[in-house]
Amino acid sequence: MTPHIQPAELSFFSIAERLANLSRQGDPLERLNGVIDWSWFEPALNQAFPSVTPKGPGGRPSYPRLLLFRMLILQRLYSLSDEAIQFQVLDRLSFQRFLGLNMADAVPDQNTVREFREALHQADAFTALCESFRQQLEAQGLLPKDGVMVDATFVEVPRQRNTKEENEQIKGGQTPTTWSEKKAAHKDVDARWTKKNEDTFYGYKDHVKVNQVTKFIEAAVVTVASTHDSQVVADLVEAGDVVVFADSAYTGAQVSEILEERGVDGCIVQKGERNHPLNAEDLATNRDISRVRARVEHPFAVMSGTAGRIFQRYIGMVRNCGAILLMNLCYNLRRYETVVRLKLYPLMNA
Repeated sequence: MTPHIQPAELSFFSIAERLANLSRQGDPLERLNGVIDWSWFEPALNQAFPSVTPKGPGGRPSYPRLLLFRMLILQRLYSLSDEAIQFQVLDRLSFQRFLGLNMADAVPDQNTVREFREALHQADAFTALCESFRQQLEAQGLLPKDGVMVDATFVEVPRQRNTKEENEQIKGGQTPTTWSEKKAAHKDVDARWTKKNEDTFYGYKDHVKVNQVTKFIEAAVVTVASTHDSQVVADLVEAGDVVVFADSAYTGAQVSEILEERGVDGCIVQKGERNHPLNAEDLATNRDISRVRARVEHPFAVMSGTAGRIFQRYIGMVRNCGAILLMNLCYNLRRYETVVRLKLYPLMNA
């Protein structure tokens, strides 16, 4: 017969010892908190919410915006739903410590988290949040002007099962007349289909510009999946990028003109043509470019988890754009913690 074990009495000291044990094991959230100054994001968060005059005294005060923002970070890092993030914050000491909460503090519920995220989507605040962190990286010397890499990855969403007639109406910018208001709310009419090699994708595309030395994402553009990689070069590359490394998707006169106009050199993998195959010199040049360009795959591998597909369940361009930019920001935060902890670059000024 298994003996009954009496649970230990909970106390301040037992919680402190458990947290100390987590630290000894290596809590990644504690490490992240140790290097990120979350006040960097306050201006962008405050700008997303217009000041409202209180109707009168009383009522429960709203949760701090930084607290809710950090809950969104946890959601993204651990792929949690709104319901799950509320439960996990209530349940996990490491999450509470990351948020600066103790077991007696109130925890925002799932509706509060959802409404906060929706407000950020509508205000396009994730663009400003990414820019806030980029400015910190630049100020600390972590975006050296030695060159950049550009590439894109698919971000898939639930595939739609529409009729041919419904798809024609969607492509024309109309909502199918056969859909009820409730059905339309659950349909993504912004996402698009595309095919790469033998694989079919449905959703969006995350186009990024990555620093060639430190592998931080400097800029990003979100489009539908059917947008060709080369079509967003003008939105990513700017004067001062020095040199751009890219794969063969970025070949062509249009890209060359953009780079020349901005004074940026292009190191782009060449494509052979039917009657003009690449010679030995071209192949050697491609290998040299690819050794550098391949570093751009690291952020995508981190985001997808060992280079699998990236998938999310949001509906529409506005929500998916915000979610993808938050995904990029979370990668940069994790990368920053690694760079600081391992002292990878002697470039930091702070």
